[in-house]
Amino acid sequence: MKIAAQMDEISNIDFKTDSTFAILLAAQNQGHDIFYYLPSTLSYDFSKNHLEADVKKISLQPEINNHYTIISQQQTNLNDFDVILLRQDPPFNMNYITTTYLLEKISDKVLVLNNPLEVRNCPEKWMVSLFSDLTPPTLFSQDIKRIKEFYDFHGDIILKPFYGNGGEGIVFMKKGDPNFSSILEMMVSHYDGLIIAQKFLPEVSKGDKRVILLDGEAVGSILRVPSKDEIRSNLHVGGRANKTKLSIRDQEICNRLGPELKKRGLFFVGIDIIGDYVTEINVTSPTGLNEIKKLDNIDLSKKIIELIEQKLIND
Repeated sequence: MKIAAQMDEISNIDFKTDSTFAILLAAQNQGHDIFYYLPSTLSYDFSKNHLEADVKKISLQPEINNHYTIISQQQTNLNDFDVILLRQDPPFNMNYITTTYLLEKISDKVLVLNNPLEVRNCPEKWMVSLFSDLTPPTLFSQDIKRIKEFYDFHGDIILKPFYGNGGEGIVFMKKGDPNFSSILEMMVSHYDGLIIAQKFLPEVSKGDKRVILLDGEAVGSILRVPSKDEIRSNLHVGGRANKTKLSIRDQEICNRLGPELKKRGLFFVGIDIIGDYVTEINVTSPTGLNEIKKLDNIDLSKKIIELIEQKLIND
């Protein structure tokens, strides 16, 4: 196979934790040719119906300060690839959305994972709304009055920007906090978009569970535990990854989500579960592969490549 990743600049990634690096390395180890390009280099030629990018053929090695080598570089028609991995990190802004429109142009000829149409339709914070019975009470709004009413009714809540990522902008508001109105006004002004208000789940102190689903099947999980005096369990803000296993409730959630994810072509998904509730369904650039391999000795990167190989055979 010829596999290209649409991703962030490879020189800036931490190969020890980056899931895209792990997937591409697994593809290389399976004998496939691997490439990457930056979303900013995409060009669509209407007259030729060509989607092109400045593509770099690479080889990878897990070595500090020497984790990649560029073999060649040229402007390339993306129809020449068997698989394109949509893997640039959020923020999920208009630039990100535009790349999904462009990749849609070739998705009938090239296997694009995740499906760009559904990445656009189902960003992290939105897709949980399709499964409201599996989520804590949640409000999407820019209306300060309406968010205050939600706060007054539920007491302790979490506020976060609708298009935030990586724990950015998450605020815990205790019932009766005198700073609530000021903080809310600043958030609405700063983020210029929907704010999510969600009933606080005390179980977060024990961690949130990141579960990886591949083609609709739960295949691995880690428990991300927040550091002392933090409510955010994201690993890059100090959370630690612990070994865990799926509870009966976790499996019920995965069984509900799995068929819908598979139907939509959301091949590689990371869901976040706190207590008995799913709080996010991550479809843009899910992570966690390296931590699962370290804790459980399960190589999901290799499994991803094997599943992709099977998809191409079946198609």
